[in-house]
Amino acid sequence: MKPFIITLLLASLASSQISAQPAPETLPTVTVTADSPSLTVPTVEAVREDQKLTTGAVGVVDAETYKTGRSTNLKDALDFAPGVFVQPRFGADEARISIRGSGIQRTFHGRGLKLLQDGVPLNLADGGFDMQAVDPLTAQYIEVYRGANALRYGGTTLGGAINFVAPTGYTAAPFQARFEYGSFDTFRGQLAAAGVEGAFDYYASFTHGSSDGFRDHSEQSTQRFFSNFGFKFNEDVESRFYLTYVHTDSELPGELTKAQLYANPRQAARNAFVKIFDRVDSNWKRDFELFRIANKTTINLGDEALLTFSTFYSYKELDHPILFIIDQKSHDLGLDINYVNNADFLDRENRFTIGLSPTYGYTEDQRFNNVLGERGFRFSNNEQESFNLDLYLENVHYLTDRVALSLGSQVSYARRENKDLVAPSLTNPDNSDTQDWWGFSPKLGVLFDVTEQAQIYTNVSRSFEPPSFGELSASATGGAGLVELEAQTATSVEFGTRGQTKNGRVSWDIAYYYAWLQDELLELTVAPGLTQTINAGDTIHQGVEFGLDVTLFEGLFNHGSVAPAPVASSKNAKAVTAVQEPVEKDKIVLRQNYLWSRFSYDGDQEFGDNRLPGIPEHYYRVELLYTHPCGFYAGPNLEWTFDDYFVDSANTLKSDAYALLGFKIGYRTKKGVSFFVEGRNLTDETYAATTSVVSRANPGSAVFLPGDGRSWFVGLEYKF
Repeated sequence: MKPFIITLLLASLASSQISAQPAPETLPTVTVTADSPSLTVPTVEAVREDQKLTTGAVGVVDAETYKTGRSTNLKDALDFAPGVFVQPRFGADEARISIRGSGIQRTFHGRGLKLLQDGVPLNLADGGFDMQAVDPLTAQYIEVYRGANALRYGGTTLGGAINFVAPTGYTAAPFQARFEYGSFDTFRGQLAAAGVEGAFDYYASFTHGSSDGFRDHSEQSTQRFFSNFGFKFNEDVESRFYLTYVHTDSELPGELTKAQLYANPRQAARNAFVKIFDRVDSNWKRDFELFRIANKTTINLGDEALLTFSTFYSYKELDHPILFIIDQKSHDLGLDINYVNNADFLDRENRFTIGLSPTYGYTEDQRFNNVLGERGFRFSNNEQESFNLDLYLENVHYLTDRVALSLGSQVSYARRENKDLVAPSLTNPDNSDTQDWWGFSPKLGVLFDVTEQAQIYTNVSRSFEPPSFGELSASATGGAGLVELEAQTATSVEFGTRGQTKNGRVSWDIAYYYAWLQDELLELTVAPGLTQTINAGDTIHQGVEFGLDVTLFEGLFNHGSVAPAPVASSKNAKAVTAVQEPVEKDKIVLRQNYLWSRFSYDGDQEFGDNRLPGIPEHYYRVELLYTHPCGFYAGPNLEWTFDDYFVDSANTLKSDAYALLGFKIGYRTKKGVSFFVEGRNLTDETYAATTSVVSRANPGSAVFLPGDGRSWFVGLEYKF
């Protein structure tokens, strides 16, 4: 618990600085009207205010906080989001992303979270998702709802939901150009435009990213076009269309043994004797094209009630040479009807939410022998259909001026059908199969407002997660059929607090959770590049999510001025009191994100109470940043895993702990030219960023995915 000791010392230092500040002077009462320019896309301030009604762990990441440095992948965007663990597999978009142990053993694509774009699901109908479907540069902020607190968006899984919210014509710069270049011949460029024409607004962005990669056979190239177009029929009705196109090509360098990792972390996984296991000669890749269109229409019904209709359709073509070549063409579509009423009930603050979310997916799945990267004999031809239906509701009501009670529940149905199109024979049985699952997920929570700026909360909830086709595919037949799996369920309890001091110099987001899981979906590597998912028995996930920002010093070189503080109201035209406080000072801020994750079997017949593999128990991210009101900033950062962690269920082989030192310096402004220079892994540490997992490992097990070596990046941005 070293970060807590460091934090207490720094907080004590900060408190001495805080106490030296003069008391704020009260100004006359003023009237503030808080209107969002868009019904479909609320402001980040409105979201923060709305999240205060959540009886659990939630947060918002302002995109400006990560655009001060390299902004290439989900790790760049979410590394300081409390509770979120992200590690790229080879420095690319593809990553292991997990909240509270969701999908921790998933070494490809994503599972265990609900990913959204402006509240509209990005997941495929079977629950999986692609990291490349989102672009951190096209977000103005990111909402994170951990665990059952994602009920607001119909999230059913253990991990919760992450919602990427895009700029609109009202909030984005009329023109923006951004370019990043750095080590491993990494290049990223963005051109974006936005505007408002009467009742119509638009935002459009094109990005190109490419890299040779730190490792051999890890070249990446991705092009994304993202746009949204909004139209206000009147002050109470707005409709917004979203159009996304993604083309991505990714070479897969594969896992190494620990000896290979430390001998040469740049090498790809090779095999001179069995060419199918040779990542280079057999050209292991994952390439796909994605087209997605979505609509979100919001109607203001009056009396603080909003009704939102969301729809989406996506088409994806996947070309995926691994041990065999996967050829998929998928169609996914869905609808979400969401009603939210924030009107007072019994003269006290209240929020009622109800929603219905059906999704359907159809996939043509063909599999071919991999003959040195080319398609050989087709051994599998399937049609796969997914259907999900979630009905969710929640009510949060203040019983007193400070105590709120939340009651919610969710009923879910999921169905997966695989139709084998190959004529059955003695050597080719019919692999057709259909499986379905029902789930009921209640939630009970309590919220206490300690002050206007600080809250504590607790809740107990259930979660439900049916398997995707990625889990159901039978490895023994190269994915030609399905294995029998139960849906993963869990009962979780959570305690936490969030808030800030009155002067805003210390802010925190801290939560402890304990979850009893049944039939956890554990994905184990059974051959190089091939996994098989099983249902474990009982397992336990517990952990601490700790985020703390402390302004250590203010007014070092620039003492600022005095002005009325901005005040926001959740309701229009309410009388509020403005206060006088110092503004526009330079400062030194300490940002911290610590995760304690202890996941284990619970009396398993084979593995007893062993630790679950795949994620470090301790993960600490810290940044000490000096900022000046002119826009200049500079400071070091550190990523640190304190202890080694297991890569196998038998707990015989570990991935070593590591510490990575970084530094960035730059200048950022709302208009005009901004720039940054950033260094990562400055000590050139050799380490495994993440691993695959197996039942039983030995010293020769190839399960380690090396992280990038020392690297430098520069960025230039212009906003008109």
